[in-house]
Amino acid sequence: MDLLLSNDDGYSAPGLVALAAALRDLGKVTVVAPERNRSGASNSLTLDRPLLLKTAENGFHYVNGTPSDCVHLAVTGMLPGEPDMVISGINLGSNMGDDTIYSGTVAAAMEGYLLGVPALAVSLASFAGQHFDTAARVVRALVERFRAQPFGAPVLLNINVPDVPFDALGGWEVTRLGRRHKAEPVVKQVSPRGDTVYWIGAAGPAADAGAGTDFHAVAQGKVSITPLQIDLTHAAQLGRVREWLGL
Repeated sequence: MDLLLSNDDGYSAPGLVALAAALRDLGKVTVVAPERNRSGASNSLTLDRPLLLKTAENGFHYVNGTPSDCVHLAVTGMLPGEPDMVISGINLGSNMGDDTIYSGTVAAAMEGYLLGVPALAVSLASFAGQHFDTAARVVRALVERFRAQPFGAPVLLNINVPDVPFDALGGWEVTRLGRRHKAEPVVKQVSPRGDTVYWIGAAGPAADAGAGTDFHAVAQGKVSITPLQIDLTHAAQLGRVREWLGL
């Protein structure tokens, strides 16, 4: 298999290192990741300047751009052929519910999906970062399943793994995205130069975290696997908007 790995935490992030190590014997592994942390970059592409592609001592490639830039550059220009799968992660911290809208981790996988490549976005649901090996084993199992039994349809899976030893996982669950409450207010401060500055506030707590959601599965110690799609059309409102416009 030809596997393209990326992330949003930067090319030296321990989650990416663990992921590459776990998959290296399954085929050709190419890493193209941002040169620095680009968490929260979402699906942005860099269009106002050229991108630089460099190679680190460990063979990882890095780009002075966003996670989406990395995957787009690799699939459309760098690699000799299309990869069999794009895998983004392992992110430090969960990407559940509304987080997926902002997540650079999800965006990198989504870019692969948009380019026609099956894709996984993988996050360790903790900022402690103690068990990247657990998430890496989960990904390896999914890649091996994909190799033995191709999915048969375009697929973009968002995976959140509890930060526990692999043997302590409570199982696997296919979930839907939950929802968060409104984010906390911005934090206003005064810089040493006297300028007023603002820090984006923390994400709100989970509002929709019931059975079947990604929040609920992870809280139960399970691996959450959520299939995502790109179509944002609110189909139920198409008729209402036509009526509102008199069409």
